[in-house]
Amino acid sequence: MFGFDLVALVKAGGYLGLTAIVFAESGLFFGFFLPGDSLLFTAGFLASQGFLNIWILAPLLFVAAVLGDQVGYLFGWRIGPPLFARPDSRFFKQKHLKRAQEFFDTYGARAIVLARFMPVVRTFIPIVAGVAGMRYHTFVLYNCVGGALWAVGMTLLGYLLGASVPHADRYIFPIVLAIIVASILPPLYHVVRSRKD
Repeated sequence: MFGFDLVALVKAGGYLGLTAIVFAESGLFFGFFLPGDSLLFTAGFLASQGFLNIWILAPLLFVAAVLGDQVGYLFGWRIGPPLFARPDSRFFKQKHLKRAQEFFDTYGARAIVLARFMPVVRTFIPIVAGVAGMRYHTFVLYNCVGGALWAVGMTLLGYLLGASVPHADRYIFPIVLAIIVASILPPLYHVVRSRKD
């Protein structure tokens, strides 16, 4: 059922809706609940079926992902450490920010790329990088690499599957489910490991 909802969401939102979702999930702290990985894959799959143009879709999603992280970085840079004293609200949870901080402390600049494939963490990592005062040029470099691997990579994965596997629409739900499970495992592992330490 969830897979069909994603298909309907992509068809209803089109280029503008997908761009807005990727931008929000990448750089706005209330975007952490959005279905990034599975949505990108589904969009790529639908592009292979002729609903979207992959040559328009992939660059748009890349730009949205990179700009979203840029906004997150600048937000963290402008607000700074007081952000860690901000009370919880409907769209902001301290636990998510602290988890991203731990991840950033562990992996440094690489966290900008790695976090792209981790729900929730990917939304808060650019904010934490800004708070930490990460060099802007370094952030931009890793942001572009991460944006390309995630936004373009996941979209092309869906596109290639849809274009090369006969009746691929039969497999979209289990594949999307597998992507969701796979994207949950890294942050889960990180949380478990941090609690043991």
